[in-house]
Amino acid sequence: MPASVSEILDAASVIPVLTVHDVSTAAPLARALAAGGLKVIEMTMRTAQGVEALREMKAAVPELHVGMGTIRRPEQVAEAVAAGAGFLVSPGLTPALISPMLKSGVACLPGVGTISEAMSAIEAGFEALKFFPAEQAGGAPFLKSLAGPLPDIRFCPTGSISRELAPSYLKLPNVACVGGSWLATTAQIEAGDWEAISENARAAEAMKAAAG
Repeated sequence: MPASVSEILDAASVIPVLTVHDVSTAAPLARALAAGGLKVIEMTMRTAQGVEALREMKAAVPELHVGMGTIRRPEQVAEAVAAGAGFLVSPGLTPALISPMLKSGVACLPGVGTISEAMSAIEAGFEALKFFPAEQAGGAPFLKSLAGPLPDIRFCPTGSISRELAPSYLKLPNVACVGGSWLATTAQIEAGDWEAISENARAAEAMKAAAG
C-alpha cells in the first residue's frame, strides 16, 4: 500500500529536488542519498529521462520514497504512478489536475503560493501542500504568518531554499519538511561526486533533528 501524505512528510527532512539528464546516474544517486540517511527524494519531469530515472532509483533502493515532481498535466499523473512514484508534486494546482491527483492512489503535494490557493487546495481534498516558490512568495515569515489562520495545514516549502535558509523553515510549526536542489546539484551528479551528495544528505537529516 502506498505511503500516506503524513507518512511521507514525517519521514522527510530536506527533500532533494532532482533533475537527471543521464539515466545511468540515477541508481548511484539514489544510493548516495540513502547512504546519507534520506528516506524521501523527488525526481522531476524536467527532462525526458525523469520517468526512467525514477524507475532506476526505485530498483536501486526499494525502501526509498521516490516521488515525481513538476507534474503539470493530467497525463503525467498516470505516467508517474505507472513508473512507481510514491508521491506526486506539482508546482501549482490547476482545475485539470485536481481530480487526477486526488484519484491517483498516491500521496500528493500540490503547489500553492497564496493563502487563497492554500484554502482552495484544502477544500478540494488535499491534506498537505507544497509552498512554491518559497523565497519569492514570502519565505519563512509568510509561512509563519499562516500558522495562525491555517493551523491545520502542513507545508513543504520549495524554491530557492539554500542550505543556509533551510533551518529557518524547519523550525516553523506548520512546516513538515522543505525541498532543496542543493543536496544534489547538476554539477555534482554529472561529476559522480556521490560522497559530497551523501554528506549533504547527512547535513539535511541533522537539520530536522536540530529543529525538533
